[in-house]
Amino acid sequence: MQFVEANGARIPVLGLGTWELHDATARVVEQALRLGYRHIDTAQIYENERGVGDGLRASRVPRSEVFITTKVWTTHFAPNDLERSVKESLSRLRLNEVDLLLLHWPNPHVPLGETMGALAHAKAMGLARHIGVSNFTVALIEQAVTKCPEPLVCDQVEYHPYLDQTKVIDACGKHGLALVAYSPIAKGRIKNDKAIAEIGKRYGKSPAQICLRWLVQQGAVAIPRTSKIERLSENIDIFDFELSDDEMNEIFAMGSNQGRIVNFGFAPDWD
Repeated sequence: MQFVEANGARIPVLGLGTWELHDATARVVEQALRLGYRHIDTAQIYENERGVGDGLRASRVPRSEVFITTKVWTTHFAPNDLERSVKESLSRLRLNEVDLLLLHWPNPHVPLGETMGALAHAKAMGLARHIGVSNFTVALIEQAVTKCPEPLVCDQVEYHPYLDQTKVIDACGKHGLALVAYSPIAKGRIKNDKAIAEIGKRYGKSPAQICLRWLVQQGAVAIPRTSKIERLSENIDIFDFELSDDEMNEIFAMGSNQGRIVNFGFAPDWD
C-alpha cells in the first residue's frame, strides 16, 4: 500500500468508505482488511462504528497496521459535546484512539474557533492521533488552519472526474493538507463512461480502477464504498499500472463545478 504524508500523518492512499453499509459493516471491513486494505473510514452519523470495530477485531490484522478515521457530527461541535461524543465513538469502536478525527461538515451555529480548540484538545487528550476537517471550502480551510492550535492533516471532500476541485486542492496544498476523496467513483456513474472505459481497455482495467488510479496518482487519498467482496478486490488492484500525462489530463477535462452529487441544505457555499 502507498501512503500520503500530511503534517505528520501517514495515510494509506486507498481506504474503505463505510457510509450506508449498516448491518454489512463488520463483514465488509473484515474482508477488506484481509484483502490488504489498511484504511477504514466511518463516522458517528453512519451508526456503524461498532461494526467497524467488530470487523477490525475479526480480521486479526494488528491494530497498529490499520488507519481508522471517524467524524464528529455537527450537533456535537460545542466543546463539551465534542469530547463526550468522541469518547462514545471510541467506546463503540472499542479502541483507545482513532488515527484521524474529522469535523464532518461545517456548522455555522457554533463558533469555529471553539470547535477547533475542542478538536485539538481531543488530540491532546490522546483520543485521536491526528485531526482534520471534511466538506470545508477554501475560506473555511483558511479559518480552520488559523484557529486550530494543532496541525490539521486533511480535508475530506467529494471528488471524482466530474467535479472540479482545483481550488480546494490548491488550498490543501498550501497548508500541507491531504485531500481525501469520498464518492470517488461518482456513486457508480463512472462505470458507464465511455471515455474512461476506453482508457481502461489499454490497461485491462475497469472504469472504476482508472478513476481510482487517477485520484491516487495526483496525490489524493480515495475511500470508495462497496458492500460487494469482488468490488473490494477490484478497487485495491490499482498499483500495477500508471496513467500517462495525456490520460490524466483527459480525465481532468471532464470536471466542472456542476458535477457535485452529494449536497444538502446545510452544506456551505461551495467553491
